[in-house]
Amino acid sequence: MIENKTLKGVLLVALGASSYGMLATFVKIAYQEGFTTAEVSGSQFSLGLLGVFFLTLLRRIKNNPSEIKITSQQIIKLILSGTSMGFTSVFYYLSVRYVPVSIGIVLLMQTVWMGVLTEMLLDRKKPSLQKITAVIITLTGTVLATNLLSSNLTLDWRGFFWGILAAAAFTTTMFSANRIATEISSLKRSLFMLIGGTIVVLIFALITQTTPFNFSIFAKWGIILALFGTIIPPLLLTSGFPLTGIGLGSIVSALELPVSVAMAYFLLSEKVNGLQWFGIFLIITAIVLMNVRLKK
Repeated sequence: MIENKTLKGVLLVALGASSYGMLATFVKIAYQEGFTTAEVSGSQFSLGLLGVFFLTLLRRIKNNPSEIKITSQQIIKLILSGTSMGFTSVFYYLSVRYVPVSIGIVLLMQTVWMGVLTEMLLDRKKPSLQKITAVIITLTGTVLATNLLSSNLTLDWRGFFWGILAAAAFTTTMFSANRIATEISSLKRSLFMLIGGTIVVLIFALITQTTPFNFSIFAKWGIILALFGTIIPPLLLTSGFPLTGIGLGSIVSALELPVSVAMAYFLLSEKVNGLQWFGIFLIITAIVLMNVRLKK
């Protein structure tokens, strides 16, 4: 029975991570069709928020008496922490505008060493040798995966800059999700964090959108992006992690990286050489190393 539950959890987490991995390729195609970052992120978050609100409403109708009620203070904290979700999407989508998707996802994965650094600063806890080793492997893998050693490299610094900012914002999101109002149901927490993210995205859209907003994005890409980036993954991951545990779940969620690169390779015809694939393998290895318990 335990093995069946674990297998179910692995499948849920794998599907959730794979959904996230598809996002950047869809965004890149939307860019090719002339849509802007404001239109892409705005449609994703507004439709995503609507979808999660509808799911929350259905749950409320069922009226679960054992569910813990959320306080106004918790709501404010969740909305504020949710702004990092908006920043993550905006920065990440800006990054893949200037660099290939295969590079953008690698930059986003810098959350591995950023998470270790954040944990050290917040908890004033010296990282273990295991985590330090994982960070070194991650940085080595990044150099290879982004093809920095190539003499023919033409990496746009804007894509690199926005990618690193996306990783920093995503690191903040992960810490907020694991520390704020954790006793509240994941659906409610997602709703209020999405409100914060949507506020950021809408402000970004108002500031940067210089042309009339193309509302056809909602029907063409908004629904797909909302489903694969805002609605389905959180539900799958929050259902799967309790069955797998944080360690195994984190390892399985690393599937997002190869899925993202593979999608870009097949749908966008992005070139990924053997050295880059080896770099991606090293980053996945680092994620596994971060989440396994080594016997002393």
